[in-house]
Amino acid sequence: MKITVQQGSAQSFPTEALVVNLFEGVGSPGGATGAVDKAMNGRISALIASGDIRGKLGEVTVLYPEGGVAAKRVIVVGLGRQEEFGLEAVRHAAGAAAQKIRSLGLTSFATVVHGSGAGGIAPEDAAQALVEGSILSLYTFTRHKTVVEEPTTPIEEMVLIEFDAGKIPAMQAGARAGQIIADSVSFVRDLVNEPANITTPAVLAGKAQAMARDLGLRCQVLEREDMQSLGMGALLGVSQGSDEPPKLIILEYQPDAGLPTIALVGKALTFDSGGISLKPSEDMHKMKGDMAGGAAVMGVLWAAAMLRLPFHLVGIIPATENMPSGKALKPGDIVTSLSGKTIEVQNTDAEGRLVLADALTYAGRFQPAAIVDLATLTGACVVALGNITTGLMSTDDRLASQLEAAGQRSGERVWRLPLFKEYGEQLKSDVADLCNVGGRPAGAITAAYFLSQFVGDFPWAHLDIAGTYWTDKPAKPYQSKGATGVGVRLLMDWLRRWEGA
Repeated sequence: MKITVQQGSAQSFPTEALVVNLFEGVGSPGGATGAVDKAMNGRISALIASGDIRGKLGEVTVLYPEGGVAAKRVIVVGLGRQEEFGLEAVRHAAGAAAQKIRSLGLTSFATVVHGSGAGGIAPEDAAQALVEGSILSLYTFTRHKTVVEEPTTPIEEMVLIEFDAGKIPAMQAGARAGQIIADSVSFVRDLVNEPANITTPAVLAGKAQAMARDLGLRCQVLEREDMQSLGMGALLGVSQGSDEPPKLIILEYQPDAGLPTIALVGKALTFDSGGISLKPSEDMHKMKGDMAGGAAVMGVLWAAAMLRLPFHLVGIIPATENMPSGKALKPGDIVTSLSGKTIEVQNTDAEGRLVLADALTYAGRFQPAAIVDLATLTGACVVALGNITTGLMSTDDRLASQLEAAGQRSGERVWRLPLFKEYGEQLKSDVADLCNVGGRPAGAITAAYFLSQFVGDFPWAHLDIAGTYWTDKPAKPYQSKGATGVGVRLLMDWLRRWEGA
C-alpha cells in the first residue's frame, strides 16, 4: 500500500472516502470533523443529535455528501470516550475504518490522524498507530485456498491529511515506522500460519537466509554436526525423534561498530507433537505455530534493519520438530546442555525450555547488554493470563519495567510474574542437575526459572506468548483469526526507546 502524508484541509481533499472521527458523548464535533460537518450543513451533528452516531469505539458510519466537501464519501469512526483514549484506540478505530472501506470495494482513501489534536497524542505516535491499525486490519491468509469465498479488492493508497504543516515531518516519520512494523507483523503472521509440512526447520532457515541477503544482515545456520561439536545436547535431544534435521539460525544486524548488543532468542518448534509425551489430538494442528517466538525474532530483525536502529541485534532461533519415533527422547532420559548442566527429561512435551537452554547459553557468547527470549512455552501461562496478556518473567527490574511500558504503548501488554528462588526447589532432580518440569503449581514460573539457569549474569527477560500468539476470536479489528504476530510491536517499541540495561 502506498502511504503518504499531505498538508491540507479535510473538507477540500478529493478522495473516494474521507475518514473523520468522533469521541463518544460529544454533541458538537470540533477540529477536522467539525470543519467537515460545517461544510456538509451539519449532517454529522444532526446524526449525533438523533443518536445515529454515538462515537463508540470502532463504530463506523458512511455518509454520502451532496456537495460541500470534495470527498465522495465521509466515514465517521468512533474513538470511544475521551478519558479512555490512547494509542490502542487509534489502532482500533483505524482498523475498523479500513475494514469498512475494503468492504465498499474502494482502492484508496484519505484520513485525518486520530488523536493528534484533541486526543493529545504526539503526531508521530498517532500516525504510527493509525497506519499499524489500518494495515493489520486488512491482513488475510488465503494463499492455499483455490476459491476465496469473499474476494476483496486490495486498498492501494492511503493518505493522511493534516492541516498544520508543522506536524507533517513527524507524521511522515510515524507513518513510515508504522508501515514497516505492520508489514513485519504481517510477515510473522504468514510464517506462523503456514503448515508444518511447508515450513520445516530447513525452510525457516532458508527464509532467514533470504531475508539476510535482502537486508544486508549476517546469517549463519548451524547444522546437526555443528551442534554436536558444540555440545548442544538439549536441543539435539528434542530433535532426535524427527526426520527433519534441526537448525540453529543466527541472524545479525549491525549497522555500525561499537553499538550495544541485544540478543533476541526465539523458540522455533516448527511442529510440536509433544514427542513420546504425546499431546491430545484436539488443537494439535495449532502446534504448527510453536515457532511463533522464532518468527517474531525474524520480524524484529527485519523491522530494525529497515528502520536502521542503532543496535547490534543478534537473533538466535533454535528450529526443530518434536516428534515421537523409535529414536525420540524418552521420559527419564538425561541430556547434557551446552552450559554443561545435565537435565533429566521427565516430560518430552516440555521441550521448548530444552531448546531454549542451549540457545540462551549460546547468546552469552555475544556478551549482550540484554537478552530477551520469546516462546510459546507453557499452557500454564494461558491458564493464568488467558489470550490477552503475555507473561513476563525477568531477572532484571529495569529491563522488566521497560518491557512493561513498551507493552502499554504498543498494545501488546505484558504481566510480570515472580521468579523467587524457592520455585527452583520444584526443578530438583535426584539424578541430574535439573529436571525439565516442576509439577503443576506455578508452571509458567518454573519454566522461566528453568531458563534462568542458562543465561548467566546478563540482564534477561522471558516472554511467554503461549496465550497470545494465536486467536480464534479476534477481539480487535486489527487482529485476524490465526496468528497474531505478537512480540514484534512490543520489542520494536522497547528498542526504539532503549534506555540501557
